[in-house]
Amino acid sequence: MKQRDIFFSALGIGVVWQITAMLVNRPILPAPWDVFTVLIEELKTGLLTHFFYSLWRVTAGMFLSVLVAAPVGLAIGGSQRLDRIFSPIIYLLYPIPKVVFVPVVLLFLGIGDIAKITLIFLILFFQIVVLVRDQAAGLPPKLIQSLQSLGAGRRALFRFIYYPASLPAILTALRQSIGTAVAVLYITELFATKYGLGYYIYYNGSTLFNYPAMYAGVIAMSLLGLGMYYVVDWAERRLCKWKFVS
Repeated sequence: MKQRDIFFSALGIGVVWQITAMLVNRPILPAPWDVFTVLIEELKTGLLTHFFYSLWRVTAGMFLSVLVAAPVGLAIGGSQRLDRIFSPIIYLLYPIPKVVFVPVVLLFLGIGDIAKITLIFLILFFQIVVLVRDQAAGLPPKLIQSLQSLGAGRRALFRFIYYPASLPAILTALRQSIGTAVAVLYITELFATKYGLGYYIYYNGSTLFNYPAMYAGVIAMSLLGLGMYYVVDWAERRLCKWKFVS
């Protein structure tokens, strides 16, 4: 997507926001210019710290999910035996909204960063496993047989066939899960923590009633999700160059 299109979309949202704020005319919906002014001020007084705490938690969860889920998906998709054993289990657990695991994870792992990262990991894990498994299982048998006839072993098949074919599925799963991961991050940062955008938004909105600062936190969290979306987009262009060859 072109940067110009994104700019005009953001401008349109800002115009709608301004008109709505004028119609509502209440402190709970400040004008966009007031919020952006507060956003700049808050960046100098602590908002940036909250942003980096949230960034660390989401990034760690994403990294661990790819590290674990991608090999699992490749193994299941590349082996009929493993597929028969594990696919029913995965498909039973996959539809369950992972948000319901928040109290369970917090009970077992406490309220620190490990619990927050684990919840993000759980969300991304199943997304990646399912998409990678489907991609690996859907490879043409003739392609695999032709390489085996040339002497390719299992390691070579994973390296030169299964991994490149599944890489777009991994990145697609990450792209689809970013919004959910950031939403769960917000929920987890409401529990006994002093740092993170979730805490910042809730504290300013519900305790201090500082609504411009609350909306500044919402914008910061939106930028966090948007930035991660762009990183995945960039990674796809770097790692899957064949998709963009015209």
